[in-house]
Amino acid sequence: MQNWKKLTIFGASALALAACGNGGSEEGTDEGTGGEDDADFTIAMVTDTGGVDDRSFNQSAWEGMQEWAEGHDFSDDTVAYYQSEAEDQYIPNLNAATQDGFDVIYGIGFLHLDPITTIAEQNPDRWYGIVDEVVDLPNVVSLTFRDHENSFLAGMAAALTTETDKVGFIGGIRGAVIDRFQTGFVEGVEHVDPEIEVDIQYADSFGDAGVGQQTASAMYSNGADIIFHAAGAVGNGVFQEARNRMEAGSDTDLWVIGVDRDQSAEGDYDGGNLTLGSTIKNVGTAVSQSADAAMEGNFQGGEVIAYGLAEEGIDFVTDGNIADEDWELIEEARQQIADGEIEVQEFTYTEVEDAE
Repeated sequence: MQNWKKLTIFGASALALAACGNGGSEEGTDEGTGGEDDADFTIAMVTDTGGVDDRSFNQSAWEGMQEWAEGHDFSDDTVAYYQSEAEDQYIPNLNAATQDGFDVIYGIGFLHLDPITTIAEQNPDRWYGIVDEVVDLPNVVSLTFRDHENSFLAGMAAALTTETDKVGFIGGIRGAVIDRFQTGFVEGVEHVDPEIEVDIQYADSFGDAGVGQQTASAMYSNGADIIFHAAGAVGNGVFQEARNRMEAGSDTDLWVIGVDRDQSAEGDYDGGNLTLGSTIKNVGTAVSQSADAAMEGNFQGGEVIAYGLAEEGIDFVTDGNIADEDWELIEEARQQIADGEIEVQEFTYTEVEDAE
């Protein structure tokens, strides 16, 4: 059985598993020539190791694809995902999606850089997309996000809210994408108060919730009262640790800042809600817009499409846990970034590594 799971578009909230099998429309094209018959147009995604139900990056992409299919009144086999439990499954899953005949196949996450490059070079007449990386090939569209911009707002929220003057950042796997989150967050904290300490740790994973919980436990024990995670499903462990401590009667209010989608619900605990806010990455919107262009015969192969606050491709939201006066400052900074009045630094450690 192929290592993929296909969900019906009508079961988005439940993410119910459908039977394994052929994920493409039987009448769909085998080559990337879209635009002739919208009803036959199909798209697929290959997840990173966080999984499609990571409540974060992959889930955001999948929900956006389902909404795209619903919006076009397409059947339930128009969209599909291929689950990757480990990095060595990226190429087999991309191959499977290619063989199944999907019109555009997206690799979700920067770890797909080499796999997408390999598969796209082997199949020059097929269409592919990659999120959070750039593949310079005419049959690949690259969808990127200026995550440092909304991470700056997350940093401001943390600095304006902290009572211990110590906050934390937990990244997934080190690289240029997560560097943007770290850099923007730290700069946002310093924008408010450069004296606030930022504890930075990496999980070396996007799927190990246990590591997330362990790392969060150490951070909270060492005095941090707010943690921003940019680590996919690792963040589930961060939320679990914060909930456990709050339900056990923590003397300090503890908070988590979610990533890539509104994670307010993850902060519910017996006594309140501990999600301070969430950075939003509209991966589903970017994929949908790309799919629409391809379906209309305008596939954006070879192009790099960047989304920031100005393009409304990213955002920072709260469910009321940030004080009104602090939210006004964050909203002001949001507009200044969108207008170019505040230029947020993009990289820290990546620039150092590239220079070596």
